[in-house]
Amino acid sequence: MEVREERLGDVDAVRDVHLRAFGDHGGVVADLVETLRDGIRSGGGFALVAEDAGQVVGHVAFTRSLLDAPRRLVDVRVLSPLGVLPERQRLGIGSALVRAGLAALGRGEIPLLFLEGDPSYYSRFGFAPGAELGFRKPSLRIPDAAFQVIRFPAYEPWMTGTLVYSEPFWRHDAVGLRDLDA
Repeated sequence: MEVREERLGDVDAVRDVHLRAFGDHGGVVADLVETLRDGIRSGGGFALVAEDAGQVVGHVAFTRSLLDAPRRLVDVRVLSPLGVLPERQRLGIGSALVRAGLAALGRGEIPLLFLEGDPSYYSRFGFAPGAELGFRKPSLRIPDAAFQVIRFPAYEPWMTGTLVYSEPFWRHDAVGLRDLDA
């Protein structure tokens, strides 16, 4: 298996990964990825794929968002979404994608990476609860335990505040969990 940057020719395969990986929410996630590509193309992050025997089996995006810190806005990244074909899950593909992204970001100028996800999965990579480190989630719909962050060498102690998701997350209503009974 090879982990590499997403290419233009991967678009349909990446869409299929997210449609299948996210079940009932696959359409929203696949549409979000398509919208996030505009920001990636303009230098606002990157996306990786896992390819095995010529087939894209996993995908992850690391896109630009902002931290509203007291001193100034800080350019940060958000890991979302991460998808692996259902029949290829639990084989280390998602972990390989996350580790490759963390290695790339750790060498750069980005101080923080945020995500919404399962703490039991992401803690193995060094992610910690955001609130415990002085960060506020961008929406009350995000469960406290799911709001996580990892700090990179470019991080400075004054960099605290509220994560502000980029516009595509709001446009696709891909922030937190909706209360369908409300």
